[in-house]
Amino acid sequence: MVKQIRNKTLWVTGASSGIGRALSLRLARHDNIVIASGRRYEALAELQKHCPERIRVLDCDVADDDAMAAVPERLGALTGHLDMVVACAGTCEYDDDLQLDGHSYRRVFDANFFGVVNTLRSALPLLGASPAPVFAALGSLSSVVPFPRAEAYGSSKAALDYFLGAVRADLCRTALKVVLIRPGFVRTPLTERNDFAMPFLMSAEQAAERIELELCKGRSTIDFPRRLSWPLRFLGSCKALWFHLCVPKLTRIRTLRKH
Repeated sequence: MVKQIRNKTLWVTGASSGIGRALSLRLARHDNIVIASGRRYEALAELQKHCPERIRVLDCDVADDDAMAAVPERLGALTGHLDMVVACAGTCEYDDDLQLDGHSYRRVFDANFFGVVNTLRSALPLLGASPAPVFAALGSLSSVVPFPRAEAYGSSKAALDYFLGAVRADLCRTALKVVLIRPGFVRTPLTERNDFAMPFLMSAEQAAERIELELCKGRSTIDFPRRLSWPLRFLGSCKALWFHLCVPKLTRIRTLRKH
């Protein structure tokens, strides 16, 4: 029998689309109370219609420090505790031709890294009211090895890897379990913009099913699919092979820009 998360109260960010939406709907259908967050209230309201008795809407932008200051109080008005948080909010911008646009890098880090910091800060008081709390955040297998064009995105996910590891170390004597989720390519509005082949592409629903299953197993790091994660982890441990065999086929830059 497939394991399921049941009878919990969860907060899922990035719930207006993609993995966050699929996970929110899946968990709500498994008799959980899901607080679904995202920037687009209309999309969250549409999601709530699928399971109105189980989904509660909390619209917010996790990358907006000022707006997030009010979120702990808003969360407290919806629930007295949180058993689990899954931080799925994020974005992706590629650095074509190594433009090194600082505004682009900041947007990516604000959503993918600082957004998770804001989410954890907002959730900690309510997680402390649960006997076995879990904080999980969506990283990426792109943090395992450096990909061309992914300077901003991959760096933000690598920073998230370290951040969650440090939080896990700090809280190792507490009940809170910290989980890093690193999916491969998932069909979402973000990946639909990709102009390259995406091996082992899966649907958001398939990703949500895998995430729930692995969370039930109590893993601290969830990498999937294995057909992609295992080769990348091997190449990550032997980066000379990655740079010699793979990146010359992936990069689009042939000459340095002239100023």
